[in-house]
Amino acid sequence: MSSKEIKELRKAGKLDEAHEVLKQVMASDPENIWNKRAGAWVYYDYLKKYSHPESIDLFIEYLQKIRDLKIPEDDNMIFDNSAWQIGKLLFSIQKQDSVDYRRINEFLDTIKEFHFTKPSEGYTFIYKAFHKGYQNWSSYLAFADWWDFDNFRPEDYLNEEFNGRKTMSVVEQAYIAYSKKLLEGEPIDPFGQQRAIDEIKIKAFLHSLDKIIGEQPKYQYPPYFKAKLLLALGDKDNVLSSFLPFAKQKKNDYWVWSLMAEIFSDDIEIQFACYCKALSLKTQEDFLVKLRQNFADMLVQKQMYNEAKFEIQKVISTKEKQGWKLTKKVTDWSDQDWFKSAKSKKDNKDLYSQHINRAEELLFQDIEEEIIAVEFVNKNKSILNFVKNKQKYGFFNYSGQLNKPQAGEILKVRFNGDGQNGFYKVLSAKKAEQNSNCDSFKNFNGNLKVISPYNFGFVEDVFISPQLILNYNANNGDLLNGKAILSFNKKKQEWGWKAVKIM
Repeated sequence: MSSKEIKELRKAGKLDEAHEVLKQVMASDPENIWNKRAGAWVYYDYLKKYSHPESIDLFIEYLQKIRDLKIPEDDNMIFDNSAWQIGKLLFSIQKQDSVDYRRINEFLDTIKEFHFTKPSEGYTFIYKAFHKGYQNWSSYLAFADWWDFDNFRPEDYLNEEFNGRKTMSVVEQAYIAYSKKLLEGEPIDPFGQQRAIDEIKIKAFLHSLDKIIGEQPKYQYPPYFKAKLLLALGDKDNVLSSFLPFAKQKKNDYWVWSLMAEIFSDDIEIQFACYCKALSLKTQEDFLVKLRQNFADMLVQKQMYNEAKFEIQKVISTKEKQGWKLTKKVTDWSDQDWFKSAKSKKDNKDLYSQHINRAEELLFQDIEEEIIAVEFVNKNKSILNFVKNKQKYGFFNYSGQLNKPQAGEILKVRFNGDGQNGFYKVLSAKKAEQNSNCDSFKNFNGNLKVISPYNFGFVEDVFISPQLILNYNANNGDLLNGKAILSFNKKKQEWGWKAVKIM
């Protein structure tokens, strides 16, 4: 009897007979490498035979037999072939209504001693199979650490296509899954009600996230989870700069603003604005329950009872529709006198719109605000002319940014790039403190010198237009004080000061 005979019986489909011969040769010469190889392929055929959920015990038994043979590391063909059978059964198991994760753990404990080719298609297939049920699997992080994300193949970084639909790359899915499990934390009580995050593990993983963010800028979600992990660590100094690139890409998704509210949890007014922005976006109501409840809490604290009642009724309506249990807080609210007497609004759109701009400003925190002065306002077209200095001046549309701006006011503005033919796009604009330092603005005080017969005048080097003189019924020699702005005289092709307001 020999390993050759075992192989011939196996090839002939006489698997049980091959197994009997194997027992004999292994008993007489257990360390013979040829016997081990022949045995491994016998056990592999049993894996194929028992690769069904109802045969999981037998499958694991033969998987362990392959492990116990201790095949050399460079003899990895048996392991690479086994990878496909392992993955196939894992996928089948996780399609069942009730998944026994203890058996999943048995798979992992067994194959940790397998010598797979890394990276390889089969090794990636194993990752995908274990990843399938990561949400409810407590050993996912241990598995991922063993599998090692450095073993992904170049093609694993690309988006995939399934049934005509493009899906996220397996690599991005892996980083998302790992982040979620880190945020979930480890149970610190027997029932898993209390959990604690592993700060050391998070800090180590943040380096991996930084790497994938730098190498794969098209991946949308790693920056989001980096922000979540930084928040979990309490590192608010770095969280906003990490999250902003992602937030700009996904600014029309409600949960971006929900996370923004978390980032600014110490600033109630900004948090309020973020909730307004989130609720202004078109979103399936099922996803908004928690957000509406949090926002309602803020409205109650502000004693905005009519607005709060609308949000609470939306929560109740959605939960009843889905058959979800109401939280104690919601039922307590609905029993309050203020709730019963409040007049629920048709919607809170007007409230949302009042605060949206403040929330959107957050997206441009990384862009420096510039101080400018308003030179002229065209109310009909919502256009204003501005001057920052002799190098930067022009006009922009202030619609949706400013409420009734006036000539002579000082603004804080974030510009979206350079202007074209004097026209600028702005990311944010708001009124600044009127005593803010502005290179293009100054106060003036002095006696008016009227130039006849043109009826314009000067207070020292400040030009006073005929219209201003008429509006304020000013006369030659009058003491005037007011506000002046730096202005370019196209006729003279020179800069000078022009009064925009007389006090």
